[in-house]
Amino acid sequence: MTVVRHGFLGALSPGHRERLGTFAHDVSFPGGTRIFDEDGVADRFWIIRSGIVALDVHVPGRREAVLETLGEGDLLGWSWLFEPYRWHLGAQARSTVSASEFDAERVRAACEKDPSFGLALTNCVAQVIARRLKSTRIRLLDLYGPPDAGES
Repeated sequence: MTVVRHGFLGALSPGHRERLGTFAHDVSFPGGTRIFDEDGVADRFWIIRSGIVALDVHVPGRREAVLETLGEGDLLGWSWLFEPYRWHLGAQARSTVSASEFDAERVRAACEKDPSFGLALTNCVAQVIARRLKSTRIRLLDLYGPPDAGES
């Protein structure tokens, strides 16, 4: 099992990173594979080692709208950490993806058993959520901002 040591995991201490790594197993997804769908059961998560994954949202009557793309070192999936454990978005492999996959129930149990590990992991996930919200906000400002904004 190879777990990327930068990106999402770079914020964890070596001990916590090693502990999380004990729950990992290697997986791969061919390009075009639907990894999970919005509102599905969030029972696992991944740290991408290579490849590209598109996060998308269902738009009735249209194709899924891509909100963000993820790559090496990125956390794929955070809904597993918060009840009701349902995916907020969907995800599709844009290229062949290799990743470390984690069973959410086992990781949550370890977080409960070791509050220091749980707090560290929750903080890392919260940082990912904050960055993605900021990124989404910037995209929305670009999309809905006045057309002449920033021009002199």
